[in-house]
Amino acid sequence: MLTVLRIGPYRFLFYSSDFREPKHIHVCRDDDMAKFWIGPVRLANNIGFSAKELRTIEKLVEENEKKIEKSWNEFFGSS
Repeated sequence: MLTVLRIGPYRFLFYSSDFREPKHIHVCRDDDMAKFWIGPVRLANNIGFSAKELRTIEKLVEENEKKIEKSWNEFFGSS
């Protein structure tokens, strides 16, 4: 697992097995987790976050999409 960013209570991360899927980021807080595809940003799945909090997280993913994609390419290689 690679933590890419920490913003407020959120941790943005990849798992080593994620290379099998399109580019995405997992976002965790406590026991809640969401997964967002990037390019374009859209929710893939959610466990525990409210709709309001998901909108906040989605905005954070959008604001940091270039950094997330750069980190993905460095960790997994460009695709």
